[in-house]
Amino acid sequence: MANNIFSSLPEELDAELFTELLREQNIRIERIVSQGHASPASGWYDQEDNEWVLVLEGAGTILFADGRKTTLKTGDFLHIPAREKHKVAWTDPDRQTVWLAVHYPASS
Repeated sequence: MANNIFSSLPEELDAELFTELLREQNIRIERIVSQGHASPASGWYDQEDNEWVLVLEGAGTILFADGRKTTLKTGDFLHIPAREKHKVAWTDPDRQTVWLAVHYPASS
C-alpha cells in the first residue's frame, strides 16, 4: 500500500512531530516535522547509529559539539556518523520543515 510523506501533516505544532515510517532489523526511517523548534539548550544527540537526513521542505540548522553549524534547505542532505554529538539549533519559524531521517548501524 502506497503512502505519501506529506500526508497527515499537522496544522499547528506544539512540539516536533516524529513519525516512524519503517523499522527493520538494521534500519529505521522517520519523518520529522518542525516549525520554529530546536533541541533543548543542554544536551546533545549522541546516537549509536549513523543518521542520514534529508530536508524535503523548509530549512533547519544542525549544530555539532565541535562548534560547526550546517544549514540545510529543501533538497539538502547530510550524513551524521554514529556518536557525533549534534542538535537542531534552528528550524524555519514561518513554515514547516519536513525531514526524512534514515538511521542505520555504524560499520564495525
